[in-house]
Amino acid sequence: MPTETKTTCPYCGVGCGVIAKVDDTGSVSVRGDPDHPANFGRLCSKGSALAETIDLDGRLLHPEVNGARTSWNTALDLVATKFSEAIAEHGPDAVAFYVSGQLLTEDYYVANKLMKGFIGTANIDTNSRLCMSSSVAGHRRAFGSDTVPGTYEDLELADLVILTGSNLAWCHPVLYQRLAAAKAARPGMKIVVIDPRRTMTCDIADLHLAIRPDGDVALFTGLLAHLATSPAIDQNYIGAHTVGFAEAFASAAALSWDELLERTGLPAMQLREFFRLFETVQKTITCYSQGVNQSASGTDKVNAILNCHLATGRIGRPGMGPFSLTGQPNAMGGREVGGLANMLAAHMAIENAGDRDRVQRFWSSPGIAAKPGLKAVDMFSAVAEGRIKALWIMATNPVVSMPDADAVEAAIAACPFVVVSDIVGNTETTRHADVLLPSLGWGEKDGTVTNSERRISRQRPFLPAPGEARADWWQLAEVARRMGHGAAFGFADPAAIFAEHAALSAFENEGSRDFDIGAYAGIDDAAYRALHPFQWPASLAETPTPPGGKRFFADGGFFHPDRRARFIAVNLPETDRTNADYPLTLNTGRIRDQWHTMTRTGKSARLSAHIAEPFAEIHPRDAIELGIRGAGLVEIESPHGTAVVRALISERQARGSIFVPMHWNGQFSARARIDAAVAPVVDPVSGQPASKNVAVRARPLKAEHYGFAVSAARPENLDCDYWALAKAEGGWRLEFASCTGISDWANWCRKHLGIPAGVEPLGYCDGATGETRLAFFDGTRLLAALFVAPEPVAVARAWAVQQLTASHGDLRKRFAIAAGRPGADQPDPGATVCSCFGVGVNQISGAIRNGCHSVEAIGKALNAGTNCGSCRAEIRTIIDSCLAAAAE
Repeated sequence: MPTETKTTCPYCGVGCGVIAKVDDTGSVSVRGDPDHPANFGRLCSKGSALAETIDLDGRLLHPEVNGARTSWNTALDLVATKFSEAIAEHGPDAVAFYVSGQLLTEDYYVANKLMKGFIGTANIDTNSRLCMSSSVAGHRRAFGSDTVPGTYEDLELADLVILTGSNLAWCHPVLYQRLAAAKAARPGMKIVVIDPRRTMTCDIADLHLAIRPDGDVALFTGLLAHLATSPAIDQNYIGAHTVGFAEAFASAAALSWDELLERTGLPAMQLREFFRLFETVQKTITCYSQGVNQSASGTDKVNAILNCHLATGRIGRPGMGPFSLTGQPNAMGGREVGGLANMLAAHMAIENAGDRDRVQRFWSSPGIAAKPGLKAVDMFSAVAEGRIKALWIMATNPVVSMPDADAVEAAIAACPFVVVSDIVGNTETTRHADVLLPSLGWGEKDGTVTNSERRISRQRPFLPAPGEARADWWQLAEVARRMGHGAAFGFADPAAIFAEHAALSAFENEGSRDFDIGAYAGIDDAAYRALHPFQWPASLAETPTPPGGKRFFADGGFFHPDRRARFIAVNLPETDRTNADYPLTLNTGRIRDQWHTMTRTGKSARLSAHIAEPFAEIHPRDAIELGIRGAGLVEIESPHGTAVVRALISERQARGSIFVPMHWNGQFSARARIDAAVAPVVDPVSGQPASKNVAVRARPLKAEHYGFAVSAARPENLDCDYWALAKAEGGWRLEFASCTGISDWANWCRKHLGIPAGVEPLGYCDGATGETRLAFFDGTRLLAALFVAPEPVAVARAWAVQQLTASHGDLRKRFAIAAGRPGADQPDPGATVCSCFGVGVNQISGAIRNGCHSVEAIGKALNAGTNCGSCRAEIRTIIDSCLAAAAE
C-alpha cells in the first residue's frame, strides 16, 4: 500500500509542510501540505523537486578513517580519544564544533550540551553565523532577547510591506507568492523593495530603492529623524515601553539631508516618497534578510530598522513590525538551543552568570562554558594558527561557503584532527577529514525544525536509513558516552531530546524569557510522532498555540531586566573604501533553483535547467569598459582569491557592482567558488561576514576554445581553464573553455565523455573557422554531442539536451544534432524559465506572439507559472520585453 508522511521542507526558513508519498515500488513523490500554516499547500521549485534529490549517488554510507572503511565503534572511539587527548593536553578551548542550520533541533541540542556543558568551552558555532547572526545581535540589543515579534500572516495584513536586502521571489518563494496573492486581492497594498539590484522581487514593487551597498543604516537613520518630527511618532509607546530614544534621535538628527542622499545614492524624490509611505501607513511591516545581515554594519542595520518600528509603536500588532527572514530550515531551532558561540540554550545568555548557573544545574554538568566561544571566522583563524587541535564539522561545507575560502581550506587541511559528519562522500571539506561519519539525510531524519515565524514542525522519516548512516544526535551522544558523560546523554530517541529541550525552556522561566515550550516537556514518543506544527511560546501555563500564532511586544513586555526595549544610537559605516586596484563591488547571493553548495539540488536535472552555470551579472556600461562580452568569461579577483564565471550583462545590475551566486563548488565547476574572493571582514558585534560589499576587479578571460557538450556519461577529469557541469535529463550538460590548443576533439571526447573505443563520430572539424561539431551514437542512442568554436558557442542548448532521451534511428536527423540546430519539426524550447513544467523562453515568446499577453494567459496555454509560481516574475518580464519590442 502507498504511504504518505507529513514532513517539512529542508531548504529555506519558510518551513513549508510537505507530504511525501512512497508507492508500492518505492518511488517517492512530494506535494505541498495544504494543512501546514506556513505554506497552505504551496511549494517552490526546489521543494517540488525534492523527490529528485534523494538518490544514493555520491552518498557517504559507511564510517571511514583516513579514507578506509571502518566500523562505527572504531570511528567513534577514535573521535572520543582524539578530542579527549586534545582537551587533556591543551585545555577545552583547543577543540571546536562547526555545525549547521541543516541539523535538526535535536542534533543541535545534543551538540551544544556536549560542548558547552560537558567539554566546557563555547567553541561551537554554526553556518547560521553567515546568514542570521546580525539579526540575533540586533534583536538582543533592542529587545533583550532574540525574538522575531511577528508572523507570516502580517505580510498579508499589512498595508505597506518593505522588503530590504531580500530577494523574496527567489530566496523565499512561497512567502513571495503569499504576498503577491495578498496584493492582487488588495491592490491598494504598497510594496517597497530596497536592493542595489533590480531583482525579480521588484516585479510586484510600487517603489524600488536601488540603494548603494551598505546604505541601509543611513536610510533608516534618516527615516527615524523624519518620523520623530511627524505625527507618526508614538510618544505613549516610547514613554511606556522603551529607553534611549533621545540619544538615538540626536544621532539620527546629525545626519544631514545631503549626506543622506550621498550615502544612499537615492534620488531625493524617492527618499521623500519612502518616508511619506512609512509615516502615513500605520500597518507597516519591514522584512529583511541577507542583504541587511551580511554586512560589516549588519547589526547596526538591524537596529536602525527596529528603531523606526519602536518609535512608531508598530510592533507586535497585526500587519506591523520588523520581520527577520531566516535563510536555512533550522537556523531558528539552532538559535533556540544556543547553537551560536555566544549564546546558551533556551535563549539564555552565556555572559549572564545566573543563566550559566541555571543551565549547569539543569544539565547537572561538571562545569559550563564561562565565556563566548570562537565565532566562525575566528574559529577557522584559530584552526589556521594551530590553537584548535580537533575540529568536528557537521552538515556543512565551509571550504565553499566561508569567506576567504582558500585560507579556510588550508586551515582544515593542516588541523591535526578533523571529523566531518555529512551525507555526501566527496566535497571540498570531506576530502580533508581524518574521520568521515555518514549522517541521515532529508527523508531519513527524525526531529524538529523551527521556521522564521517561530513555528516548530516535524521532519519525519519516510525512507530507511541507507547503509550505516546514523542520526547526528546519535553520533554526538555516542562520543559523549565514550568521553565519560554517558549518564547525561542516554537519549533513546529524538522525542527524549525534544522533551529535555522543552523542559529546559521552562526551567525557572515564569515569563522571564521569551523562548518557552514547557507545554511539551512531558511529551512521549507517541505524542512526538503525532506532533502538529505549533508556534512558540507554548508554556506550561497555557494550551499549545493555535493556528494564527502569537505576536510579541504590542504592549511592551521586552526581555531586558526593566522590561523595556532599547533604542540604539547606530553608527554610520565607513564608506570611503576607494581602491584603484579593486574598484568594483562584489555582491554574492542565491539563485532561484539552487541551494547552498548544490550537494542536494545539483542532483536535479529540472532545477539545473533554469541556470546551468555560474555567472557574474554586470551592467552593460561596466562590461564595455572592462572589455567583457555577453556570454564571455570573466575572472573576478580580490586580494584573497579568484573565480571564473560566465558574464551575464544586464541593466538590472547597478553600475560598479557585480553579482555572483554562491552555490557552485568543485563538483560542478572548475573555479567558481566565489567565496574564495570574499574577504574575512565581519560585523564587530555579530561576527557575521560581509558578503555583499567586497572590493574586487574583473577582466575578461580570453580562451582559444569555447565548448558545449551533452553526454550520457558524467564528464570526468576535466582539465579545462573553465568548466561547469549540470545534471540533465538522460545525462549531463557541460560548458567549458580552454586557453590552450586541442587538436584531436574525438579523442578528447573519448577521454572525458566516456565514449567507448571504436565508436566513431558524425560531424566535422572546420580548420578555417575553428569550429568542431561531433556526435557519437550507440545504435539509436546519443552518447554525446560536442560543439566547439573560437567564441562562445551558439547552440540550441535546451534542444541539444533533449536529444539525450530521444531515439535517433533517422540518419539525416543525426546530422542535425551534429549541426546543433533543430529541424522545423523539432522547435527549440529555449532557455528554461519554468522548472516545474520545463517551459522555455522560446515557447513563452511564441505564446505571446499568439496573443497570450498576461502571466495567467501563459499559464493556461503552457502551464508555466501554475505550480510553484517562482517563475511568474520572469514570465512577466518576458511579456513586457516582447510587447515593448513589438510596439517599436
